[in-house]
Amino acid sequence: MKQLTKAEEEIMHALWQLKKANVKAIIETLPEPKPAYNTVSTIVRILESKGFVDYEKKGKGHVYFPIVAKESYSNQSINKLVDNYFQGSFKSMVSFFVQKNDVDVKDIETLLNEINKKD
Repeated sequence: MKQLTKAEEEIMHALWQLKKANVKAIIETLPEPKPAYNTVSTIVRILESKGFVDYEKKGKGHVYFPIVAKESYSNQSINKLVDNYFQGSFKSMVSFFVQKNDVDVKDIETLLNEINKKD
């Protein structure tokens, strides 16, 4: 799966939230300052060429929808982060976040409970 730019990810987040939308509806969900219509339209077409979105024709326009699930992309992105910055070790990543970000004991307990559920 290809990596997305920050702008592409922002559009994908809007589409994941909306499920189906035309360019105008996507723009409405984006924060200020709103990008130009042509900018969003171009990004959506790039996402289509990368295999992240598809469309159906509706009147004279297109309604776009994601064909890559948010969970799939998130999982791939996390794995790439772990591989690139923590030598593939989730333990190293968690340790880094615990040291750098005042992680609450309750958060750690919640994580441990989630891990134990998987076993």
